[in-house]
Amino acid sequence: MLYPSIFDDSFTDDLFDDMFRFPFDFGKRFPAPPVNHGIMTTDVREYEDKYELQMELPGFTKEETDIELKNGYLIVTAETKREEPEAPKYIRKERFFGKTMRQFYVGEDVTGDEIEASFENGILTITVPKVEPKKVIEEKTYIPIEG
Repeated sequence: MLYPSIFDDSFTDDLFDDMFRFPFDFGKRFPAPPVNHGIMTTDVREYEDKYELQMELPGFTKEETDIELKNGYLIVTAETKREEPEAPKYIRKERFFGKTMRQFYVGEDVTGDEIEASFENGILTITVPKVEPKKVIEEKTYIPIEG
């Protein structure tokens, strides 16, 4: 069959074939969703003295991206808005507009001054130093028992 190129991913085949395959391919009918739909996919590299995160942020700018360190979690938030004077009719819409967020536990001993970040060509690179956790010396506290 000849379809316009917008239907080149077997759109119509999937639409009708799923009705007839249901009892036989239950696992394929409800697959696990992709992670973040390709947004904010991250590679984490470990070096002797640091960790390096490289995060893809296609369509975002440095100004639309925030990095926050809170309670030992590195939180990366990106938000882009679509500004269109009038709402066009979409035949197919795959690009993402809106707000997305990822968080990574880096430890409570890391401070914001030690973290470095750069943004180039849609790739956010964050460098987090390895910090030895502070040794907590437990002091025994005795609680008196009344009675």
